[in-house]
Amino acid sequence: MRHDTTAHPYTPPPPRIRDGLNEAAVRLAGVDASVAALPDIPPRAPDADGDEEKLGAVTVTHRFADAPGDGGTVRWHYVECGPADAPVVVFLHGVPDSWWQWHHALEALGSDHRCLAVDLKGYGQSEKGTGDFRQEGVAVQLEALLDQLGTERFSLVTHDRGTPVGDHLVARLGDRVLRYGRGQQHLWHLHPDLHPQEAMFVSPDAPGMLADARRFVVTAYTLLTEHGVGASDLVRTVQEFGHEGISAAVPRYFHSSSFRQEWIERRTRLVPRWRCPVLLLQGADDPLQPREFYTDPEVLAQLPPGSGVHLFDSGHFWPFEAPDETATVLRNFLTHP
Repeated sequence: MRHDTTAHPYTPPPPRIRDGLNEAAVRLAGVDASVAALPDIPPRAPDADGDEEKLGAVTVTHRFADAPGDGGTVRWHYVECGPADAPVVVFLHGVPDSWWQWHHALEALGSDHRCLAVDLKGYGQSEKGTGDFRQEGVAVQLEALLDQLGTERFSLVTHDRGTPVGDHLVARLGDRVLRYGRGQQHLWHLHPDLHPQEAMFVSPDAPGMLADARRFVVTAYTLLTEHGVGASDLVRTVQEFGHEGISAAVPRYFHSSSFRQEWIERRTRLVPRWRCPVLLLQGADDPLQPREFYTDPEVLAQLPPGSGVHLFDSGHFWPFEAPDETATVLRNFLTHP
């Protein structure tokens, strides 16, 4: 499809990004060895409502809820922890992740925050049937879940492909969202060279590639990280991405919109409706999301008062690459004026 780029011109990536993109082939050459180095990964049995799991000194409880959506209900899986009367923080993950992406943050914040880490529709143990997989549609359904749970006011923290859903949620809910930790996704600047994964996710081969959860997870983490991610985190990520139905469900998001469409929606109708402080959370060395695109004063000028940017000393997957830094940055953002 040919796009008219005169109204919304693309931003050329900085020259250093070209070097990073050229390194992808070198990194891919190491995937086979990384896949082989992982221990055996048996399927993980589904959780039941009320099952508990220890994260250090914090206990999370697995929950399932049927909330309005798709002409009937959508079944959501999420974990919760923390005091019932504490400030609420909602976490949304990206690809190829699940609520587990936030387990370090839950352990750090769960003693004095009410944390809800959701498996997005199509991922983990949440709903995977056909239906509305537009980013806005999923945001509406997630709003229905939060309403059902009595979550009136909350802060939101997102990563990667959970962020487009978060963008719509923040635009819809106004003052209900207190703070938005917006993680690792294109915002004001874009260039087609920086989202090559779109073609992969809409290809007929996508379900087959995603079905090999072990290889897909290792490939994503090999290409986009700068620091090592522990084998235990990779194993659990593979298990959570290996639940039945994910390989067919996740591509529906990409067939329902495009990176360009999301970008134009942000610039024209979403960002102007954001009301809370926004902290842009980006890995300084993500090869597909140049840090210069987020530190640009033009970008920060579009955001509400009190907004800012934090660059992690990491690649794309900072919740695993830099867990201590993540915990410190989130705590400061959520608790300090």
